[in-house]
Amino acid sequence: MGKQMKITFPGGLRINTNYKGFVIETDQPTYAGGEVSAPSPFDLFLASIGTYSAHYVLAFCKERKISTENTSVILTTERNPQTKRVKKISLEINLPPEFPEKYKNAVLKAADNCSVKKHILNAPIFDVKIKIIE
Repeated sequence: MGKQMKITFPGGLRINTNYKGFVIETDQPTYAGGEVSAPSPFDLFLASIGTYSAHYVLAFCKERKISTENTSVILTTERNPQTKRVKKISLEINLPPEFPEKYKNAVLKAADNCSVKKHILNAPIFDVKIKIIE
């Protein structure tokens, strides 16, 4: 069996995911009836793309003993006005001026190795079913 997360409903439109001893809290924006007590599930989805790409930037720099001070990754989305769905996700790696020129293309390639992105491009099968518990 694969990894499991237990997802529960603590009240309102809040949803908690229990995984590996952590509780990941989500809520909905006020326009959707939520209280904005936590990020929305979709916000976490986007954050997983950004943070995983940033992880590869961090690992790349640490491996080469390059400081990550003043380094950041900015994720920006563009939506299709008709479907309201995200049509483009852009990741911008902000590097300080002292970042070694010889590594700029390599750090870009490292960030592009994001596993979340790879899963989106080669989507897994979704198996949704009901189980009655007693």
